[in-house]
Amino acid sequence: MTTESTGASGRTAAAEPVVDTEHGPVRGTDDGVVKAWKGIRYAAPPVGELRWRAPEPPKPWSEVADARRVGPVCPQPTDPRIPIDLGGVQDEDSLRLNVWAPSGTAAGDGKPVMVWVHGGAYVLGSANQPLYHGRALTSGGDVIVVTVNYRVGAFGFLDLSAFTTSRTRFDTNPGLRDVLAALHWVQNNIAAFGGDPARVTLFGESAGGGIVTTLMTSPAAAGLFSAAIAQSSPATSVYSADRGRRTAEQFLERLGVAPADANRLVDAPLPAVLSASKRLFDEVPVRTPGTLAFAPIVDGDVVPDLPVKVARAGRSLAVPLIIGTNKHEAALFRWMKSPLMPITPQAISSMFAQIATEQPGLQIPSEADLVGAYSGLRGKARGMGVARDIGFRMPSVWFAEGHSTVAPVYLYRFDFATPMLRLLRLGAAHATELPYVWGNLVAGPKDPTFKLGGLKAGTAVSDRLRRRWTSFAASGAPAGAPQWRPYRLDDRATLVVDSDDTVVTDLDADLRTAWGDEVLSFQ
Repeated sequence: MTTESTGASGRTAAAEPVVDTEHGPVRGTDDGVVKAWKGIRYAAPPVGELRWRAPEPPKPWSEVADARRVGPVCPQPTDPRIPIDLGGVQDEDSLRLNVWAPSGTAAGDGKPVMVWVHGGAYVLGSANQPLYHGRALTSGGDVIVVTVNYRVGAFGFLDLSAFTTSRTRFDTNPGLRDVLAALHWVQNNIAAFGGDPARVTLFGESAGGGIVTTLMTSPAAAGLFSAAIAQSSPATSVYSADRGRRTAEQFLERLGVAPADANRLVDAPLPAVLSASKRLFDEVPVRTPGTLAFAPIVDGDVVPDLPVKVARAGRSLAVPLIIGTNKHEAALFRWMKSPLMPITPQAISSMFAQIATEQPGLQIPSEADLVGAYSGLRGKARGMGVARDIGFRMPSVWFAEGHSTVAPVYLYRFDFATPMLRLLRLGAAHATELPYVWGNLVAGPKDPTFKLGGLKAGTAVSDRLRRRWTSFAASGAPAGAPQWRPYRLDDRATLVVDSDDTVVTDLDADLRTAWGDEVLSFQ
């Protein structure tokens, strides 16, 4: 229930709406365009014995909790190459979420709900980032927007379950379980904010998109969302329990903890945990190109099997899906000099050799087989094409092909780039679609994106993209011209988002032919 308070002057304080949640009342803000409630606790602090455990419900409260400011974000290593404004202080008590609703929305209005899962290679990022402020998306699309903080890095995606003892339990995939807990919170509480729990769209980008595609193949997520949007999902970056254990052993080694003493992790100093996480995050993609230190693990529970494999077997959750990637995904990683994607010829050759060694029975294309698909590219440009397709494009196409047999799928490629981004040789790089999805196009006076023009065209792109995303959340089908046809194997329609949108038949034909139908993933 939403309530209003009256001050001593008799004036109704509608600018600070109070909503009763299942755990207690929360006070937000109303600026006349949107209402916002920030930093709402959806789970107990994951500290001490709960540090690597599935989230538990928070203790109920009776006094009105202040939800006018964002809460803490999950602790994470910082990287000067990635100057992200996390929008909040780092603290392990980070299982909070933010809610935006159009002003005038009342409990029971039944508006569509969009639940955002941020990206960041499973090790960084926050729901509190200014980029994800929900004012434009909420007000322009008449939707309720929820952004979720979840555990990242070692806290969310280190599989310590093999070291469970009678003294200490470690659960698999804590970060995924956090998102599931937030989705349960939405089901139980969003009606009080004016949302419809039967119309919940889960959407995310990069690692957040990977969480979306992973949960789309998880029985634990059944009934928690009715539609999904996966932007630049690394859908094949999900690893076996064996690989998860090896990574956990390496983490313990860098922390100076013997496997028999793993119970000490619940009290390990935060700086030591972050330092070990950073070392492992930096080392793994250099040692094994194309892989991440921290990612979802196939545990037979939350993650029953490799998500792309499940989707291609027609066993994903039967909900409508928008899925796609950006034209120049790998350019961002080259620009940051990041080892996360295998771009150099040496790294690509090493990656193919490791796949052949680790999965000798897997039929995958050789480097020679791929020459035709990248014949127009040389050197690093060729490497960036291969990296883009092995990391993002082909996994998304594979997932779309499988999921299209159980529910409508809308495949896209984002091609729009401003003159400045083209000059910087970034183009439509990884994550460059985010400002257009959120309608937050200029990130302060130092943002160079539109310094050479393009703001008018970018605004139009944002308007169209937000309309497609929010109409999809409302009805399960994206609106707008040209009409975006569902992806079917007979024509493989793909929306190309640019200054002018187009719908192309079988955009990825050459790539599909070169890569074949096998799921390229090694563990």
